[in-house]
Amino acid sequence: MAEDSPKRRKANFNEAETEVLIEQVLKHEQLLFAAGPGRASAGQKRKVWELIRHKVNPVAACPRDVEDLKKRWRDLKRRDRSKLCRLSQGCGPPAPPALGLRLAPEELPPAAAPPA
Repeated sequence: MAEDSPKRRKANFNEAETEVLIEQVLKHEQLLFAAGPGRASAGQKRKVWELIRHKVNPVAACPRDVEDLKKRWRDLKRRDRSKLCRLSQGCGPPAPPALGLRLAPEELPPAAAPPA
């Protein structure tokens, strides 16, 4: 019987991969995440994620697939939301959102809202 090697995990995303991912997702944000009657079809979204994959892989430590990129994006969003939650509860010093993700004014905590 052939010896099965244990499944190895992929390398962590490096800073360059993360920057390219954020840049590309924000560039195509409307197409990927829009709601309502004008939203993109699943096929269109899949093509955009493939385009993003082709932009990320040249700077990647190891080849990434679309599911890896989607998971990383969800993790980045979750991390930013948890930081904002801690800010709004006063649990620590104020800090800007991680990795430059854009937030709508209503998503900012009251103390961090831009002046009118």
